[in-house]
Amino acid sequence: MTTFVDRVELHVAAGNGGHGCASVHREKFKPLGGPDGGNGGEGGSVTLVVDANVTTLLEYHHSPKRKAQNGKPGAGGHRTGSTGDDIVLPVPDGTVVLDKQGNVLADLVGHGTTFIAAAGGRGGLGNSALASARRKAPGFALLGEPGEARDIVMELKSVADVALVGYPSAGKSSLISVLSAAKPKIADYPFTTLVPNLGVVTAGDIVYTIADVPGLIPGASQGKGLGLEFLRHVERCSVLVHVLDCATLEPGRDPLSDLETIEAELAQYGGLEDRPRLVALNKVDVPDGQDIADLTRASLEERGYRVFEVSAASRSGLRELNFALAGIVAEARAAKPIAESTRIVLRPTAVDDAGFTVTEEDGAYRVRGIKPERWVRQTDFSNDEAVGYLADRLARLGVEDQLWKVGAHEGDTVIIGPDENAVVFDWEPTMAAGAEMLGRRGEDHRMESPRPAVDRRREKEKGRDAAEAEFLAFKALSSGRASAIDEGDDEDE
Repeated sequence: MTTFVDRVELHVAAGNGGHGCASVHREKFKPLGGPDGGNGGEGGSVTLVVDANVTTLLEYHHSPKRKAQNGKPGAGGHRTGSTGDDIVLPVPDGTVVLDKQGNVLADLVGHGTTFIAAAGGRGGLGNSALASARRKAPGFALLGEPGEARDIVMELKSVADVALVGYPSAGKSSLISVLSAAKPKIADYPFTTLVPNLGVVTAGDIVYTIADVPGLIPGASQGKGLGLEFLRHVERCSVLVHVLDCATLEPGRDPLSDLETIEAELAQYGGLEDRPRLVALNKVDVPDGQDIADLTRASLEERGYRVFEVSAASRSGLRELNFALAGIVAEARAAKPIAESTRIVLRPTAVDDAGFTVTEEDGAYRVRGIKPERWVRQTDFSNDEAVGYLADRLARLGVEDQLWKVGAHEGDTVIIGPDENAVVFDWEPTMAAGAEMLGRRGEDHRMESPRPAVDRRREKEKGRDAAEAEFLAFKALSSGRASAIDEGDDEDE
């Protein structure tokens, strides 16, 4: 049964935002009391949090799908829908989050570090929030946005100061068991260690962590054995310790050739060239072990290595090795830059940034931008008034003007949004919005109050005066025509 998992693929889905409500307040003698539709609730998010008590990703290996709660829709009476519950996923310290393409999304180091893996969708606005002086009773509301959904890969890279590397059965597990309180499995056959082991070591005032990874063999960087699968656990270490077996009985093996093989595999893996190295000549307590150590020590020191002769069984040389490692760890910690306090960085939008782009693609015009794409997701296309509201927003943003500038003509295909969830329509610059069914775009005469009686009286007076003036003008015209006829009769006579 699997008890240690350091790499999982996880599908995370945030909650959808609740839809806004389109409602009109009604009561006796007041059938149209104004819009009172509430907003939808926000969808829940999926958040990763580093927990010091978690040491493996085993939980997500068995249940790789996680979804947060959806937000509730709004209701009449200005009632806002409830917010969906977030999902908090505890992960070990040192977890790296990647997308399916291998791009690093987050490197979670330090207890309490958080990362939002999938953000919840926004709740839609109710018609109460959409009301304005020109649109007094909107007959529509905005839809809630869908929450983010994606596949991520989580890899655990142990946060250890010291890493022990070497051939299988070189004695790495035995060393970590006597240097720390860790209790790894120890046996006299290769590949006893199947998972990384971590231990905490104390040397005077310095406390550091030490990691033991499964043994490396030739070809480990190409996937042979278990080394490549777990080499990621040594990437964060401050110092590498080559544990060389001085009592091996395998033909063709000796401490120098083992060192060269391990270094070649580390070079193939990459990223560890700058780490200081120490050499621990292990098992010097067995027969011929001390002799082999004496023969190879000078050659190793000529290559620039600090060499320690140790024995996990007799515990000889462990104190010197322990304090040497503590000194290197202390120097590495002192060389790290001091973490600055959190600063708020303001990055204002450029003055020439319209917030969207319009590009021509295969005879069509694609509109991309955060606002246009979000507005499209929030629009109920079964409601003509909602479509008109979308047209108003796009026009105010300048989308129509930009379409003219890039050469679009009436009837051309316009696409808003990415390929997988795009809205396609034929562009009509003078297209009437749904609100025009009620009058001019954006106006709503249903909620207009009756005009005062004094205004109606003035209009009556103006109408009467206009009628009298028209009558007098007609009478004068008629009299003029009669005079002309009489004069003509006289001339004929």
